[in-house]
Amino acid sequence: MTAPLIHKSSTAPADGPDTAAPAPPVATPGRNRERRRWSGRSRKDFVVFLAMALPNLVLIGTFTYWPLINNIYYSTLDWTLGSASATVVGLQNYVTFFTGDDASKVLGTTAVFTLVTVGGSMVLGLLVSLALNAKVRGTTLARSAVFAPYVLSGVGVGLVWLFIFDPGYGVLAWILRGLGQQSPQWINDPQLSLVMVIIVYVWKNLGYCAVVYLAGLQSLPRDVMEAAALDGANGVRRFLSISLPLLSPTTFFLLITTMLSSLQAFDLIRIMTPLGNGTSTLIYEAYLQAFGAYNRAGYSAAISVILFAILLIITVLQLRFVERKVHYS
Repeated sequence: MTAPLIHKSSTAPADGPDTAAPAPPVATPGRNRERRRWSGRSRKDFVVFLAMALPNLVLIGTFTYWPLINNIYYSTLDWTLGSASATVVGLQNYVTFFTGDDASKVLGTTAVFTLVTVGGSMVLGLLVSLALNAKVRGTTLARSAVFAPYVLSGVGVGLVWLFIFDPGYGVLAWILRGLGQQSPQWINDPQLSLVMVIIVYVWKNLGYCAVVYLAGLQSLPRDVMEAAALDGANGVRRFLSISLPLLSPTTFFLLITTMLSSLQAFDLIRIMTPLGNGTSTLIYEAYLQAFGAYNRAGYSAAISVILFAILLIITVLQLRFVERKVHYS
């Protein structure tokens, strides 16, 4: 008895199982209603997003990016502050800055001030945070006292420390005279005036670094520290081999924020050294050129653009290279 013939479709493979072509999706009224419902919800979410974000975007654009664009345009002008007319000079203000004596003096002062204040604030802040992390009485009061200078007004801090450093009637001069010593000319000597401002700036900002480092120390995993202690590692070894690498995200965050803050430090310099004698950083030189005796608004704008470019380059380099060595847990 012969087996019945089986007719296969020409589209099916000769040696494979029968496969039927998938049927095209059929649009159903329920699916269309669901699509319309989700598209309506998306539009509603977008409207809510605009309502929340648009005011902030308008404020940022109005008070940050629009002044930045205007400042770049002003840097191409030969403009005396208060004058009704200005002359377009292109990049001449930048050429004048980099070919004159201002570049080496101002950039050198900015580099020294930034490196010392950032390094001093972070190192001292880390050491202070280790002391504040100890479980002893009075740590809450000590933490408040350490952090208090950071939230104080820079003008008030500058005036108080200016009285301390005054070589004639300051507190430090009175103490040195009691010891038979002469007070240094902190204000008149350009090198000492920079040292004076650096000391005050580090004192004011180390509390910020200490509190941030303290938060990082308190978030470290205790089981890892206890295991290292059981293995015989002493406190210094645990700190260098475990705590410090685990604090790399905190260190990276502080490195960016403190460096940007130091490059834009103004209030202490303005109060303690009004003429910028030895303390003319980029931001203060821009202020002196525009609002000092020069009234060179275009030249001041060019210095501000140079400062912006330096801030942008430093931030990009830190995010590009330094973050590679950060160990996130």
